[in-house]
Amino acid sequence: MTISALILIGIDLAAALILSLGLYYRRHHRRDLVVAFLGVNVGVMAVATVLGTAEVAMGLGLGLFGVLSIIRLRSSEITQREVAYYFAALAIGLVTGLPQADPWPVAALVALILVVLWAADHPAFLSRTRHQVVRLDRAVSDDDELRAELESRLGGTVSSTTVQELDLVNDTTLVDVRYRMPRPGARTAPVAARATAGADR
Repeated sequence: MTISALILIGIDLAAALILSLGLYYRRHHRRDLVVAFLGVNVGVMAVATVLGTAEVAMGLGLGLFGVLSIIRLRSSEITQREVAYYFAALAIGLVTGLPQADPWPVAALVALILVVLWAADHPAFLSRTRHQVVRLDRAVSDDDELRAELESRLGGTVSSTTVQELDLVNDTTLVDVRYRMPRPGARTAPVAARATAGADR
């Protein structure tokens, strides 16, 4: 094994630890996915190292992404954020496992992946945006009334709603809602007051 390959293996292991422990576990605290990210990363890197010729590389990469998709379909539900970490772990393992004469461009790509995930998953990034599935204790079929009800209960500005279930028998509404919280310290009038003011004008 060449010095370049050993350097790439070191880069991969360092990046995998930063990704899984420094970024993901520190923010989300799921031990099972830390194991999964490390396993996917090291496994892909090992396979790519053994099979990594220029002719095999493209097919190998597509095949590994396909395998990861199958694993996801057969595993417990994970969020889109965790899918991003999965693919980052796979991509890092793949690019560091392929033979390279100069490891430093690969190190730059790995650093780019880590920096992008660090920034995109930072708690301050789009921190006021929320997403919830809410069950209201009454059936609401009117979109404007539903929006006003949700804003009143959630305390934010609703950007989109998708009614998943309108139960007229039990008088409930199940709705997928995306909304935005006001800035800290911002003074907002209650929804009912705003609606009344609008009607008066």
